[in-house]
Amino acid sequence: MNLYLLAGASLVCLAATTAHAQVSNAPAQPLWEIGLAGGVVSTPSYPGADDRETRGLALPTVMYRGKIFRADQGGIGARLFKSDTAELDVGLAASLPARSDDVAARAGMPNLGALAEFGPRLKLRLARFDAQSGLRADLPLRAVTEVRGGVRHQGYTFEPRLVYERRSLDGKWVFDSQLSAVVGDAKINRYFYEVRPEYATASRAAYSADAGLILVRAGVFAARVINPDLRAYAFLRAENYGAGANKDSPLHLRDNSVSAGFGLSWTFKRSARLASD
Repeated sequence: MNLYLLAGASLVCLAATTAHAQVSNAPAQPLWEIGLAGGVVSTPSYPGADDRETRGLALPTVMYRGKIFRADQGGIGARLFKSDTAELDVGLAASLPARSDDVAARAGMPNLGALAEFGPRLKLRLARFDAQSGLRADLPLRAVTEVRGGVRHQGYTFEPRLVYERRSLDGKWVFDSQLSAVVGDAKINRYFYEVRPEYATASRAAYSADAGLILVRAGVFAARVINPDLRAYAFLRAENYGAGANKDSPLHLRDNSVSAGFGLSWTFKRSARLASD
């Protein structure tokens, strides 16, 4: 669902995106690249939270664009099938943890651990407007696992997403805009919104969460190739939780919020061999 990207994963994926927009005349890329990325990501602590998580990080980046195994602008995973109009892969994503001591609405409740998300994604090319732009639909289904003092399965999410991509004629600018909705089963909604009786207080009533819509989101992304080795990138997402299935939870405090990030990436080593795709 990529609700809130882990800072490191965000920087890796954003850095990779600056190198290659998925349009028809994009130049061939090296099979692998090694570099460094740094930046800042800020998101709500969880969907509907009044508190935020803001992380700054610098870390190494490794891109690999094999025919099957890939770590690139599309994420980390294995591509199972590709044609001119469709692609099927299995991917991995992650999200920021949040300490309940730092989130007023969850005081005294268990912490929210880092979430790892794994599962298939179908990408459908809906239109190609010209050599620099296109429209596609992404349909990822993810199993969600919490990493916090062990590993726990926390349910499933589905995030249908519409993506418009555009690259400038000189290839130095990459833009995309996205519209998506995140739907979760009862277990992942309980993870975010349930208040068990032992955690109820005078200001936080017990609440049992239901399966259904978590959020709807609209976002934009821009990246600039400064030189062959240095790239800058930024994103902004507006999110609405007011239509969610659990808007009556005492942990749901805001109907709207934003997520944002920016950074730089530097590539210092790349393969002479080019990726075949």
